[in-house]
Amino acid sequence: MRDPLSGERASVTVRVDRWRAGLPPDAWPDILPASGKFCRRDVFAVAGAYRAGSASPRQLLTAVLAWAYGPIGYGPWRAARSLDADPEGKRLAYALEEVSTPAPDEDALLTAYRRFRDPDHARLPWLGPGLFTKVLYFVGYRRGVGGVQPLILDRVVAGQLPAEAGVGRRNGWSSEEWLAYLRWAAEQARIRGVEPDAVEMAVVSDR
Repeated sequence: MRDPLSGERASVTVRVDRWRAGLPPDAWPDILPASGKFCRRDVFAVAGAYRAGSASPRQLLTAVLAWAYGPIGYGPWRAARSLDADPEGKRLAYALEEVSTPAPDEDALLTAYRRFRDPDHARLPWLGPGLFTKVLYFVGYRRGVGGVQPLILDRVVAGQLPAEAGVGRRNGWSSEEWLAYLRWAAEQARIRGVEPDAVEMAVVSDR
């Protein structure tokens, strides 16, 4: 397994055979470790390939969902339902257009978040904020530059955030709540001298 990012506690274990059997052949990114032991760095590699044009939007989504669901048995089924609703990856590509640039700003992040919730153009089944913020994180995060960066916001993270982070619910967050959280994490990262995603990982590790 590759070295994890600072703050990541462990890799996740994925049944690669079950995932590959349950998904369309074009959706599996072959650059993922055949061992099924995935860490964030592995998913970032697929996201980098996506931005470079050598991985498809569907392969990117598969990598993120496999990491997100890990050993959960219904993961492949739900991932397949999301992929089936976007057979050419056009909805995903549209949602990710703004965050695939070299330096996405706050407006780009908000646009991408709102696109993922747009039923007419980008929303996919079984892909709510707890999952699509993971996609935004892997595609849009720019390590080493600081400032506001896209981060994961799921029920685990939301349940551990302090009130000053600006997230008032356990699910269904608005784009404004997500941005408030990103700004809070950016300030915490500046104070601590760490990456913004290290702040998110520290929140989760406090469970």
